[in-house]
Amino acid sequence: MKILITGAGGFVGQLLAEHLLNDGHTLVLADIFQPPIPAAAKNHEFASCLKVDMFEDPAAVLSKDLDAMFVFHGIMSAASEADFDLGYRVNLYSTLKFLEETRKICPGVRLIYASSTAIYGQPLPECPSEATVPTPHGSYGTQKVMIEQILNDYNRRGLVNAISLRFPTISVRPGKPAQAASSWMSGIIREPLQGQESILPCEDDFKCWIASPRSLVHNLKHALTLDKDCMPSHTRQVNLPGITVDVAEMMQALKEVGGEEAVKLVKREKASKQVQDMLDSWPIRFDVSKALGLGFIADQNFKTAVEDFAASLKK
Repeated sequence: MKILITGAGGFVGQLLAEHLLNDGHTLVLADIFQPPIPAAAKNHEFASCLKVDMFEDPAAVLSKDLDAMFVFHGIMSAASEADFDLGYRVNLYSTLKFLEETRKICPGVRLIYASSTAIYGQPLPECPSEATVPTPHGSYGTQKVMIEQILNDYNRRGLVNAISLRFPTISVRPGKPAQAASSWMSGIIREPLQGQESILPCEDDFKCWIASPRSLVHNLKHALTLDKDCMPSHTRQVNLPGITVDVAEMMQALKEVGGEEAVKLVKREKASKQVQDMLDSWPIRFDVSKALGLGFIADQNFKTAVEDFAASLKK
């Protein structure tokens, strides 16, 4: 397939690009800066890289021969909350412009949109599902909900073949800390395993909904194989599977993989009220029967994700 990835310079874009290139697909990698071709990927000649501002010139990344696209570009949760105008410019308005050009240039293309469980906010049932009304607590979740609804309408009208995947927090993410309220969920593993200090803003009993990079990339690739009629045409959202993990379990996994020295590098520091309110508003478990029924998979435990990251440091 010929596949476009927007936001391809970020962690998820690079991770997916590596696997898709290894599978022999042709890729167009686009971002606000020229994204690299993942160093560990095979078939570098199958990738082209574009520096494009999706607000100014979204048509520059599109062509009639695209088979599929992953829409990953965006400003993360804490950054969207800190800069109202930038969050809306990137997460909402640039995506709207991109969708308008998509329906003109490559109508009916398979479009996989990276949404988020941040579309939910309290009060909530114990296990929210796709039928639960979104009540986002922050601008990021609000922007994601709006794009989800637009994609439902585009799909219903046959303008695109869309699926909105609501990501859990992904941990352990490699690379540098992201501007997300959930960034510490990777940081308390990633930095200590590399001999660096990391800040933990939550108590041991704080729970979060997490998926590993391994399960994420499997599920993203699986989304390419789903039949167009696998869901009703006007409800295309899927809560991706995750696991509920508390801070104590995360710290125990760090200890088992990295030892006491790694644990000592985690420093406690209370989050700002703004960030803590956002974290507290997020659900900690979901009814993912819809996703499992469609063939998406869940992790078995958090320790495996920590072991995967530790192994990556030795490559």
